[in-house]
Amino acid sequence: MRVILHVDMDSFFSSVEEREKPELKGLPVIVGGKITPEWEKEDSKIRGVVSTCSYEARKYGVHSAMALSKAYKLCPDAKFLPVNMPLYKHVSCEIMNVLRKYADKMEQVSIDEAFLDVSTKVEDWNDTREYAKRLKKAIQVEERLTCSIGIAPNKTIAKIASDFVKPNGLTVVEEAKAFLAPLDVKNIPGVGPKTDKILRMMGIEQIGQLASCDVQKLVAAIGQSGKRLHLVANGIDKSEVEEKWVRKSLSRERTFADDTRDASVLTKCVDALAEEVYNAMTDAGFVFKTVSIKVKFEDFAIATRAKTLKTYHCDLSTLKRTANDLMAELNNAKSKKIRLIGVRISNLGAVDEKQMRFI
Repeated sequence: MRVILHVDMDSFFSSVEEREKPELKGLPVIVGGKITPEWEKEDSKIRGVVSTCSYEARKYGVHSAMALSKAYKLCPDAKFLPVNMPLYKHVSCEIMNVLRKYADKMEQVSIDEAFLDVSTKVEDWNDTREYAKRLKKAIQVEERLTCSIGIAPNKTIAKIASDFVKPNGLTVVEEAKAFLAPLDVKNIPGVGPKTDKILRMMGIEQIGQLASCDVQKLVAAIGQSGKRLHLVANGIDKSEVEEKWVRKSLSRERTFADDTRDASVLTKCVDALAEEVYNAMTDAGFVFKTVSIKVKFEDFAIATRAKTLKTYHCDLSTLKRTANDLMAELNNAKSKKIRLIGVRISNLGAVDEKQMRFI
């Protein structure tokens, strides 16, 4: 049985902003640019487009790619925020690391979405649903964010399904054609305004109608892409989940049964995590230059520290010493108890027999 998951983070940029600034929770949030007071009287000065907006802002008709000036007219009381791409990339990296633990193969397709092939991880569709729930919970616990997941026999249908229920949705498609038939053709990835117009002129509005249409007529009307659309409408997509990522880091995390600030407990945990990272590093043939520590406190606040060394290293002692120094900084800086520790190495180099190849 082939089982593909499409994981799509919910309103990613604005959700990350709400996580970092809890006072924004429940408010209309628009990420794309800051509206300054002197601009409010003159819409022509408002430049840029909406990158992402919260679901509260969408109730006013705001959507991605909309001009900020129009978004301001629709929802002048919204919280307008500039794009903080370094933050979003960091959170995306953390999420993708969680997803990889659940996949046979994973294909990241954007900063906030990925396909996972989990065919060997599950036994049937009910098992798949429970597996996806565990994945959603892991993201919620680790990153305090929600995602919507579509599950299907192939990538295209999984992507359509992930958008079926939002936010925080989970849609399982066992019978592809039956699921697709009543949906609007605009739900198929790749059907833009031009193709949609042509299909409607042909009397094709639902995917079921597209599935039963003569494929030669489709090709004559919209070109060779008509063949792909006809296959998709019939639930067919043989494209594989392709690993396109280059490993940039290795990490391990551990959550304590009881929150603690005990230095000896923390040191023991850091040493154990460092050893796990070291073993994974040597198995993969890497050396490292940067060591990072991640801490989640009792109130779920997250803090990190990192140190980049002058040269590449491959020894466990350097990894342990650097990680524990960073851990001591974090533990001394806060009076709160700690619930989770993570050790990461990055800025990796791959060891070649003849030379060092940097990644």
